[in-house]
Amino acid sequence: MKTLLFFLGLAALPLLGLAWFTRRTAARIVQYLPAKGRFVDVPGGRLHVLESGPENAPAVLLVHGLGGQMSHFDYGLAEQLARSFRVVVVDRPGSGHSLRDELTSADVSTQAAALALLIDKLALGRPTVVGHSLGGAIALALAVEHPASVGALALVAPLTHAPETAPQVFKALTIETRWVRKLFAWTLATPGAIVGSKKVLAAVFAPEKAPADFAVKGGGLHSLRPSQFLAASSDLQAIPLRMPLVQGRYAELALPLSVLYARQDAILDWRENGQALVDKVPGARLELVDGGHMLPVTQPQVVADFVERAARAAAPQQRAG
Repeated sequence: MKTLLFFLGLAALPLLGLAWFTRRTAARIVQYLPAKGRFVDVPGGRLHVLESGPENAPAVLLVHGLGGQMSHFDYGLAEQLARSFRVVVVDRPGSGHSLRDELTSADVSTQAAALALLIDKLALGRPTVVGHSLGGAIALALAVEHPASVGALALVAPLTHAPETAPQVFKALTIETRWVRKLFAWTLATPGAIVGSKKVLAAVFAPEKAPADFAVKGGGLHSLRPSQFLAASSDLQAIPLRMPLVQGRYAELALPLSVLYARQDAILDWRENGQALVDKVPGARLELVDGGHMLPVTQPQVVADFVERAARAAAPQQRAG
């Protein structure tokens, strides 16, 4: 028995070393990229929020995608919009510096409910909600299930229909067993992400290139934290819980809805998620540009112009709110 325990302890040493490295890396990232906004409590969590622009201007709420956080909008989009709008950017529940209780669901409806409460607490009226990628799915759930909270939707490369399979680049996030997922997050995920970061960024940004400063300015370093891996994994695996119900109600949407997609998006297909959505929503419009999935980072001026057009269309709804 003593011999068995000795060898078990010996076998555990590499895992303990990886856990130490992961914990140390995560702590250094939080210290290097501290919270830059304030916090708003919502049921099941705490949202990290940053505001800019005139307080009495029409509001725009920016919602990031899978595995991201608010710094994805720091390449000029938020700054450009803040010249004319009250801009609110938020780390989604569990992402960035926001917190999500372990027992709180990550499905799109639960996250939409948290945003509806945020909109109410910040007295945003009926803002234009800008959702990128998975943030688009959550923005749609918000509009469907909390219509009084949204004046217009400006969706950028949005996920609008539940996919049959996850993109290959996100396969590591599909570990279903909770304890295995946690073990992986606290041992192998961080060093694995460091080693494979260039390959992952190339896949997510393709055919465009990730900015050289994306790790810091774009908050990319946050993806090395185990909490971010676990949050992204929960987000991805919760998509089938509510997304099919939300997409079945798209025809009910009665608000200005605009969609921006890149033709060469390597993560989500514009036909399956862009055209398929506007075909179901009367009056919705789709704009296509050349580029990849990360348009808020790679083409912020194009996205800013798109959002401004969408927000102008929302002016009557915002006044009504």
